Amino acid sequence: MGFVALVLGVIGVPLIFVDRRYALAAVRIWCRLVMGAARLLCGITIEVRGLDKLPTHGVLIAAKHQGMLDTVAPFDFLSDPSIVLKQELLSVPIYGWYALKIGMIPIDRSGAAKTLRALIRAVRERFDQGRQIIIFPEGTRSLPGAAPDYKPGIAALYRELGVPCSPVATNSGLYWPARGLAKYPGHVVFEILDPIPAGLRRPEFMRMMETRIETASNRLMAEAKA
Repeated sequence: MGFVALVLGVIGVPLIFVDRRYALAAVRIWCRLVMGAARLLCGITIEVRGLDKLPTHGVLIAAKHQGMLDTVAPFDFLSDPSIVLKQELLSVPIYGWYALKIGMIPIDRSGAAKTLRALIRAVRERFDQGRQIIIFPEGTRSLPGAAPDYKPGIAALYRELGVPCSPVATNSGLYWPARGLAKYPGHVVFEILDPIPAGLRRPEFMRMMETRIETASNRLMAEAKA
């Protein structure tokens, strides 16, 4: 899969210098190829539940992050996702070029207030364009069943945008783990949960978001192991 990504990335480099939509189309093709390869080579099938709960344009999504598929699948079921990712990824040849071109949102995780202000500006800009903003509230991939560690950045975005937040649960780490090369056959589910209404106080929002995501993710993992 890495070889395919490299070949397609090199072939599509000219798209980086033209309209963003063409680069996005190339990324979408690659993501669908990855998902197809996961199905054919690894026996990993993917299901998305609850799409009807998402607005068609402009949405703030807080997603559980257990592995690579969490950053791949959204390009199949969302029209124009913009993912908050660590800034170091922009320095990766080809990957970083495409991420920058299609409008991903880099964040310096070592920064403080200045970084947060830049994140809010970038997210507001993408949101006003009608894009789907995806942020992983824990900041990095977590092992299935590990104790959650939710960061406050998502609460700042929720407050500043003044919009509902759509939580997303998954069991992807059971089959495509965050660490190592091994992959296991099984059924990955991304479940879009009921939106959290706008206007909640920060503690209540954080508690509700974590509870919904963790409860649903644990349920999905339990169902997979049953």
